[in-house]
Amino acid sequence: MRFALILTVIASLFARPALADDWQEVLDAARGQTVYWNAWGGDERTNAFIDWVGREAERRHGVRINHVRLSDTAEAVTRVISERAAGRDSGGSVDLIWINGPNFLAMKEQELLFGPFVERLPNARFVDLSPGAPAALDFTVPVEGMESPWRLAKFVFNYDSARVEAPPATMRDFVAWAEANPGRFTHPDPSNFMGATFLKQALIELAPDRDVLLEPVSDESFAAQVAPLWEWYDALRPNMWRGGTAFPENQSVQQQLMNDGEVDIAMSFDPASTAAAIAQGLLPESARVFVPEGGTIGNVSFVAIPYNAAHAEGAMVVANLLLDPEVQARMQNIEVLGSFSVLDPARLDAAAQARFDALPSAPALPGLDELGPTLPEPHASWMTRLTEEWARRYTR
Repeated sequence: MRFALILTVIASLFARPALADDWQEVLDAARGQTVYWNAWGGDERTNAFIDWVGREAERRHGVRINHVRLSDTAEAVTRVISERAAGRDSGGSVDLIWINGPNFLAMKEQELLFGPFVERLPNARFVDLSPGAPAALDFTVPVEGMESPWRLAKFVFNYDSARVEAPPATMRDFVAWAEANPGRFTHPDPSNFMGATFLKQALIELAPDRDVLLEPVSDESFAAQVAPLWEWYDALRPNMWRGGTAFPENQSVQQQLMNDGEVDIAMSFDPASTAAAIAQGLLPESARVFVPEGGTIGNVSFVAIPYNAAHAEGAMVVANLLLDPEVQARMQNIEVLGSFSVLDPARLDAAAQARFDALPSAPALPGLDELGPTLPEPHASWMTRLTEEWARRYTR
């Protein structure tokens, strides 16, 4: 027994300094760097949180964050592609990208990513990165350490309970609900990810074989799986807002329609957004959240580092900071941002668990147990085909 204890101590002496020295080298190299974090800038609470992370990164590690606000993640991806075409294989202008799905797949396939780096982040120990875990897949594509998780997203609907007694129980039920309440429902244009997610949510429920959606799309599989969706949508569309001939540009515009009383149902990829909007006066106090029976699409938001990033060390420090339990608890606080944490509660110590347990709640903030099962995103290739076909069928 004494011999086994000696071996354990020796192993720890060899293992721990190597990891510590490696990460200390990253910290030393990162100090003084400015990380250009390209991230969607369409939500002020998220922008404020990123600003706070920037102050923390500078206070703790001497790393600054410059939030490059994007309207579409593809803007940053295009910039990296252009730099490679110009031979700029180092000193790139993009250090960190908030990225998901098709954009991640495109960068991974074109070898535009730095890494793998996630295993080098000390705080990654708080995340379940086992094969098949949500943080190990991005729209069914294995992450393989090329991007780091930072927040959970789950598709939800919200409704005004003062005007709607019983929202649709399933995606199929939207047709009957819209017939009974003509003009009171719409969805964002599918050129926006929120509108595309609405179509994907319906596709998952209506597809004859939803397992096929986890594989790359083909002409044959697309035709077979999507046919019931178009039949459903053709029945729904005439009773939508403006007869289904016009669509809000994005989630924020649809939320304004709901707040103005023009529609009764909206949607979000953030279960806490309804409670946050109420607190900001952007939705009525009677707004509540619902999800269809069987659950809704969920995914993890990631950050990735381009292959030619000028400040890769600083970007790694920021990615690691985002996984700090204190930072994750602040992010989940409804009074700050309200996004659910990516950390595995079983991997947290008692103090970190207590920090999450003490977070405030709100009447319109659902618990995880109220959100139902999390359904996997279809393979990224399905979204592209789906939105292109929708545009061909329903726009002029």
